[in-house]
Amino acid sequence: MAYIHEQPGWPEFTWEGEALMGPLGAVRHRQGRLLGSMETLGFDVRAEASLGFLTRDVVKSSAIEGEQLDPQEVRSSIARRLGLDIGGLPKAGRHLEGVVEMMLDGTRNFEKRLTKQRLFGWHGALFPTGRSGLRKITVGAWRKSEAGAMRVVSGALGREKVHFEAPEAGRVEAEMAHFLRWFNGAQTVDPVLKAGIAHFWFVTIHPFEDGNGRIARAIADMALARADGTSDRFYSMSSQIEAERKDYYDQLETAQRRDVDITGWLEWFLGCLDRAIEGAEKTLVAVQHRARLWERIHRHPVHERQRLVLDRLMNEFEGFLTTSKYAKLAKCSPDTALRDIRELLERGILVQNEAGGRSTSYRLVELPS
Repeated sequence: MAYIHEQPGWPEFTWEGEALMGPLGAVRHRQGRLLGSMETLGFDVRAEASLGFLTRDVVKSSAIEGEQLDPQEVRSSIARRLGLDIGGLPKAGRHLEGVVEMMLDGTRNFEKRLTKQRLFGWHGALFPTGRSGLRKITVGAWRKSEAGAMRVVSGALGREKVHFEAPEAGRVEAEMAHFLRWFNGAQTVDPVLKAGIAHFWFVTIHPFEDGNGRIARAIADMALARADGTSDRFYSMSSQIEAERKDYYDQLETAQRRDVDITGWLEWFLGCLDRAIEGAEKTLVAVQHRARLWERIHRHPVHERQRLVLDRLMNEFEGFLTTSKYAKLAKCSPDTALRDIRELLERGILVQNEAGGRSTSYRLVELPS
C-alpha cells in the first residue's frame, strides 16, 4: 500500500469527530484543572515547576532519538535563559545550548509565526558543527536530493526493514510551504488537535536530513503553548512519548501507511497528552513539597555547599545521599561533607535511613501535609 503522502487527498487530513469528542473533552478538562492549580501557587513555585518540566522536555525529546543529555546541564542552561538562580550548576556545552535554544524559542515565543527561516534556525541550533555524529549533513536548509531517499529503517545491515519513506526531496519546498500556511493560518480546529496534526504532518514530510523528530515535538509543544495560552510549561509531552516510545513509533508507522484518515493517530496523541498531564499533577505535589522545604531552609539559610547539594537532591537525583556522594557534589573532603550532613540532620532537613555502617545514607525530610 502507498504511503499517506502518496494518497489522494494528501495532506487534507480527515478524522472521526465523534470518536475524538470524549478524549478531547477529557484532556481539555484535565488541562484546565492543572493550569488552574498552577495559578493558585506563588511565582517561585510556578517558576520551579516550569523549569523542571522544560528540563524534562529537552532531556526526553533527545532521549527518544537515542541521545543522552546531562539533566543538570540542561537545567542550568534553561535557568540562565529564564533569569533564575543557577548557582553551582554545571555550564552547558555548545551543542546542548542549541537544543535548549530551539525548545525555548518554540514555547516562550509561541505567538510568533513559524517560518522557514525560523525552522532553519532551529535546525542550525541542533547541529552547530554541521554534523550528525560523524556524518556531515545539510544544516539550516531542506534536505537535498544528493542525500538520497529519507527512510525510517530498523534491523541489521542487509536485513533492514523499511518502516517509512518520506516524500522525495524535490517536493519538500512546496510541502513545507503548505504546512506553514496551515500552521500560521486561522484556527479552524481545536488547538490541541492542531498540535497532534502538526506533529504528524511535519514528521511525515521529514524536511531535514536529521532532527525531524525533535523539531516535530518542538512544533507540537509550540501549538500546545498556544492552546494553554501561556509560555510556562507545566507538563512534558516528550517525557510521556519517551515512556511510550515503542507505541509512539508504531502509531506513526500505522498512520503513515494508510489513507488520510488520521483518527487513530489523534486518539493516541490525545491519550498520551492526557497521561502526560496526569503525571504532571503528581509531580506538582513534589514541587509543592520542595517549595515548602526551601521555605523552611531559608529561615536560617544554609551555606553554598549545602545549598548546592540540596538543590541536586530535589532535582534529578538518583538513590540516597551518602558522605562520598556529598563530597563529590560539593567538591570537598569527606570530613567536611560529614560535618555538613550532621548540621542538616540537626536542622531536620535531612533524615538518616535505617541501614548504618558503610551503608549509611540520607534522604530529604518528609514534611506533613
